[in-house]
Amino acid sequence: MNEDLPERESMEFDVVIVGAGPAGLAAAIRLKQINEDLSVVVLEKGAEVGAHILSGAVVDPSGIDRLLPGWREEEDHPFKTPVTKDQFLLLGPAGSLTLPNFLMPPLMNNHGNYVVSLGNVCRWLGEKAEALGVEIYPGFAAAEVLYDENGAVKGVATGDMGVERDGTPGPNYTRGMELHGKYVLIGEGVRGSLAKELIAKFKLDADREPQKFGIGLKELWQVKPENHKPGLVQHSFGWPLDGKTGGGSFLYHLEDNQVAVGFVVHLNYRNPYLYPFEEFQRFKTHAAIAPTFEGAKRLSYGARAITEGGYQSVPKLSFPGGALIGCSAGLVNVPRIKGSHNAVLSGILAADRVAEALSSGRGNDEIAEIEADWRASAIGKDLKRVRNVKPLWSKFGTYAGIALGGFDMWMNTIFGLSLFGTIKHGKTDAEALEPAAKHKPIDYPKPDGVLTFDRLSSVFLSNTNHEEDQPVHLKVKDMALQKSSELEVYAGPSSRYCPAGVYEWVEKDGEETFVINAQNCVHCKTCDIKDPNQNIVWTPPQGGEGPVYPNM
Repeated sequence: MNEDLPERESMEFDVVIVGAGPAGLAAAIRLKQINEDLSVVVLEKGAEVGAHILSGAVVDPSGIDRLLPGWREEEDHPFKTPVTKDQFLLLGPAGSLTLPNFLMPPLMNNHGNYVVSLGNVCRWLGEKAEALGVEIYPGFAAAEVLYDENGAVKGVATGDMGVERDGTPGPNYTRGMELHGKYVLIGEGVRGSLAKELIAKFKLDADREPQKFGIGLKELWQVKPENHKPGLVQHSFGWPLDGKTGGGSFLYHLEDNQVAVGFVVHLNYRNPYLYPFEEFQRFKTHAAIAPTFEGAKRLSYGARAITEGGYQSVPKLSFPGGALIGCSAGLVNVPRIKGSHNAVLSGILAADRVAEALSSGRGNDEIAEIEADWRASAIGKDLKRVRNVKPLWSKFGTYAGIALGGFDMWMNTIFGLSLFGTIKHGKTDAEALEPAAKHKPIDYPKPDGVLTFDRLSSVFLSNTNHEEDQPVHLKVKDMALQKSSELEVYAGPSSRYCPAGVYEWVEKDGEETFVINAQNCVHCKTCDIKDPNQNIVWTPPQGGEGPVYPNM
């Protein structure tokens, strides 16, 4: 971009929040509850609030209870389906074993939780926030962090619109806006581009374990009434994954004969031939799973990375001028597959401290209390009890790892301590991938178009759209390295780990060429996490683009 661009207009606020997810909206609502005169803005890159929200989701309402204590008396809340039954299955190639619930630590019990679309929860929270006077700008992607003369964060800038493929301003070019705040809260979700920059700049991950991730794939189905069991929550692990690859599945029965089915693969898998999307499709064909979908119709599809590092990997939350909240901070409880309750609580915690700082006339400094508070709060207690489940699973494989993790959760529940101390995670997920020469390709069955599908027809159901004329938002730092390493050493895993078919190796003029179909991108960030050379960087495209998830 040349230097002749018009100056960006700027707007001033007390607090700027990036991301209209559970954490960002909870923070905005809480700030207004404390002081209605505060000016608060929330930026959301999705076309509407909830468009990019994807989660299981069985929601623990403890965060919402803190934020909106009277919500159950309201007519319009989205929590229609309380959990009625928990089921844990161990799947093998030939059958399944139902694990007795009494073996499960109490924290795994979903009694009192709700099966719900987290996107719809965010839409509902968005209305609450706006009613309190919060300004929400959907369709605006925060693309740049702005710093003051002291190096503290002073705001963010939204991306320019109408930029041509070659980076020059097109006929509909509009310069991005600057939004300045006395404090900036970053709630972009997993592996957000601004959080990544801030963690690196302020070394927020110093003395922390590397963050770990999973890829979660999900479909929403309308099933026959006789196969619908409202409030049933079913989790499984085992087949089709081998004992060395972490992951598992969920089936959640919502209202209106809808069933959410999902599959999670831990991204520290070793075999570059592994294909998470195909593992998900294969899972649905298991004899214990397929009958639910007999005569059913698939309504929607999506995919999202999940933070799995937990207690040991949470970066320092506060930095000069703001804080990380929600999944930007990595507050997911892995064995419970839940993070939205902690996201809401982290938004409340940050808002309380920000409001306090503002009332004493502070601004653009570091609110160290946010970092000091979280471990002693409900968030810290929730994550501490399960801190060893993921590393035990990674070290000992699925069967021994889950048994040891279960034992550790019981020890933490009964005695409040762990015999293992706090286990380290070790390698990043990118470093865990092994060269193709050490592994055999995996033969996946062809989709039948009834129960199992291909990626492109799935992406179609995610309503993903990107303007094709804009610069490609997925940046490859060194194309020669992509060929010499990603393709020649690791057999091109990007063509498999991406759940939307963005990356392909295609033969052109007798040469393998790396093709990026950026318009398919569902913003899951898996490429940014799993590329073995950390050679692919995810950046936000134009605001308002990407998937639009209904009821997900």
